[in-house]
Parts: sequence; C-alpha cells; structure tokens
Amino acid sequence: MNFPNRKRIILQTVEEKGSVEVKELAELIQTSEITIRRDLTAMAADGLIYRTHGGAMKVGLAINPIQFANKTAVNSDNKDHICRLAAQEINDGEIIFMDCGSTVFRLCQFIRNKRIQVITNSLPVVNELLESEVTINLVGGEVDSRRQAVHGLIANEHVARYRAHKAFLGVDGISAQHGLSANSETEAGMTLAMAGQAAEVYLLCDSTKLEKDKYVHFAPLSLIQVIVTDPAANPDVMEQYRQRGVRVMN
Repeated sequence: MNFPNRKRIILQTVEEKGSVEVKELAELIQTSEITIRRDLTAMAADGLIYRTHGGAMKVGLAINPIQFANKTAVNSDNKDHICRLAAQEINDGEIIFMDCGSTVFRLCQFIRNKRIQVITNSLPVVNELLESEVTINLVGGEVDSRRQAVHGLIANEHVARYRAHKAFLGVDGISAQHGLSANSETEAGMTLAMAGQAAEVYLLCDSTKLEKDKYVHFAPLSLIQVIVTDPAANPDVMEQYRQRGVRVMN
C-alpha cells in the first residue's frame, strides 16, 4: 500500500479513536512498524497529527502540539538513548522534577511503570504520564502555548515549595567554559528553580548542544552533577566536563 492510502487510514483511525499505537496501525494496515513510524513522523511534520513515542494523537487533543511534536522527533534515536540511561537512575519511591525540554519529554516512555512522583511544568509530560503508575504534580502559573509549558513567577514559586531527589532538565546550550545557556530568560528561570530544589541535577543533552553558547548564560557548570548525552559526543569534550567534577553518561 502506498503512502497516500496509508495516510488516509491513519488519519481516519486517529480521528475516530483520538489516539492510536504504532503496533495497532501496523496490524491494521499490514505493514511494518518501521514504515508506520516513518509515516507518522512525516505526518507530524505536516501538522496532521500529534506524534507521541508510542504512536499518534489527534491534534485537537493537545494545545498547539505541532511545533513541540516535531521538535521531539529531531535526533529521536539519540534522545531515546539518553533517556534509557537516565531512566536507570530513577528508583521507585523517588520524587523527580522534569522540565519542558523535548529530550526530557522522551523520558516518559521509560518511566511509565515506575512508582514515582513527577513535578513538571510540561503539558505534554502530563498528558503522556496520565494513565501510568506515575503520580503527577503539575506546576501552576501562566501557560506558554508555544512551549506547551507553564512558566513565570508563580510557576517558580510553586517549584520552590517542593524538594525532589533528582531533577531531569534540558538546556539550549552548554560549554565547559561558560556553563549553561538558554534561548530565553523564561526558560532559564525554570531550570534554576528546579535545580535549586533537587538533591541531584541531571542534564539531558544530545551531543549537538555541547560546547554551544546561546542567548543568555544563566548558570555555571557546577549547577549540575550529571550530563547524560549520546555516543556521538566528542570524548575530549566529555573529559573536560569530567575534569570539572561532572559525571558523564553516554
């Protein structure tokens, strides 16, 4: 069956059910799961569906999902590698922070069966974990529709009321010399708020963001204890982080 016909069936199924899994679509269309995943990624890029790791969701069920869904699909294999490593660091009974980064979002699939509590400002994270073993605490405040996240002064004050064992955070750029940087002060504020309330801070960062400086430098490298990245990371760069006291996982 060609792509236009597969697309028609996928759209019809998503419209009827609201959400659907890759395996279910593969059985329905009688094709491979690899083909379905490729189709879903292409359809998400066109704004036709909301791409989740396990399948697809009707666009109308999420707030402005298109931009975020497409962002999660970039470097997806590397992001999944990072999140598998990160999930191994999370134990039942722990409380963790998760921010609104696209890499952090992909951690959801690996923690669904853990009996933990998640404090997050990310609407997609909440949506992904609703029907799981995870207990969710959604940060309150003003919703940023572009980021699908809650930000601002009230959100930061909400975070300050809680303590967590670990924080799993994303970043727009990181360098051994200048530390952490972001594309906006708003995003930097939430990162600082969560990091300040966690006993241990993990930075989930694919190798394309290493040794990159963005708009605003907001924290030294010492803010974090662990960098989780992918195998493509430059070994020399990783050694620089280790020499500054950061544990590296890749």
